Amino acid sequence: MFSETIELRGHIIDSLILPKVLDQILTHGANFKIGEIKIGKKRADQSFARIEVSAETSEALDELILRLRQHGAEVDKRADAQIAKAPADGVFPRDFYVTTNQQTFVRFDGKEIEVRPAMMNSAIVVDRKRRSARAVKFFDVSKGDEIVVGHQGVRVVPVQRSTSRTDLFQFINAIIDADEPKSAIIRELAGELQRARAAKGKVAVVAGPAIVRTGAGQHLVRLIESRYVDRLFAGNAFAAYDVERALFGTSLGMSSELAFARGGHENLMRAVNVIREAGGIAAAAQKKILTGGIMHACVRHNVDIVLTGSIRDEGPIPGVTTDAIEAQKVMREKLADVTHALLLATIQHSLAVAFEEIDQQANGNGGGSVIEPREPATYGDQPVYGNAKSKNADRK
Repeated sequence: MFSETIELRGHIIDSLILPKVLDQILTHGANFKIGEIKIGKKRADQSFARIEVSAETSEALDELILRLRQHGAEVDKRADAQIAKAPADGVFPRDFYVTTNQQTFVRFDGKEIEVRPAMMNSAIVVDRKRRSARAVKFFDVSKGDEIVVGHQGVRVVPVQRSTSRTDLFQFINAIIDADEPKSAIIRELAGELQRARAAKGKVAVVAGPAIVRTGAGQHLVRLIESRYVDRLFAGNAFAAYDVERALFGTSLGMSSELAFARGGHENLMRAVNVIREAGGIAAAAQKKILTGGIMHACVRHNVDIVLTGSIRDEGPIPGVTTDAIEAQKVMREKLADVTHALLLATIQHSLAVAFEEIDQQANGNGGGSVIEPREPATYGDQPVYGNAKSKNADRK
């Protein structure tokens, strides 16, 4: 048997870090022996545990320790990080360390350096002269860059539960059943938006096409007109459907009011063509070609519109970022000052923005609340995402 001693510090009980670590050990077919444990006696007190982990092979133990490090485990014997050079532009060394979105440190010459930004699914590039470490994507790495390999000398600080208070986002951090009352939570969410506006925070809405197709766009327009939306993240389809509804009363050729709408699917193509001819959404609004809808409200009230494309897009509408890598960069930049994000009726965009927002929060940028409606109610036979599941990203 091969063994290694690890240590856990912090709110490892109420944040469920200790149970997760023990579960990982058992899941990997390894064994553990708790050599020492000290549990905090008060809510704000931190706890400590020293655990001997053993596995059948050194390879299995090494893999397990890597997984445990992601929960904040530290090995008893501290060593400097290992590095290797990138073999080519856009290529990491084979055993490169894959980052999480949690605060991470690497050790060099006996001292720890924080990795900035804290960004998941990246590698760590080290600059020895500047004594700095940064997380990079494939498109940011150059041949010869020094990359951290393995997990030696890497320390992760896991997310721990706040001990100061229990707020709205902790309370509803679970899916709410369809038969449970939601009015109280909706009022609390509304209050959160009011507090954000009073504090001059930045609210971003990540919107999916279902908002338009179900006829719920008018409610988003009211939020925009009431100055509760500073930035809109959406895809080409959302903008195209909204423009189509504003111009022809349909979205994807269908109407929520008529069983058979004139024009059908042609309306979408004609709407995209109108906007392309006008030179974009803002130009169409200024020329009074576009006189209603969500996009029109955004132009009127100076809401920053961030549109990205996909392989299914018609057009696309001018102003849509079609390059996926460039879209990631734009999204990261536009989220830097966002304090609240409402994720509405879109899985792909919501995941992209949520991960970027969490990365921003881990770096001390942006705010702390991601409001993610999850479970669909119905409007006719179309989904309306109205039940709430929210995440508190407050980090202690």
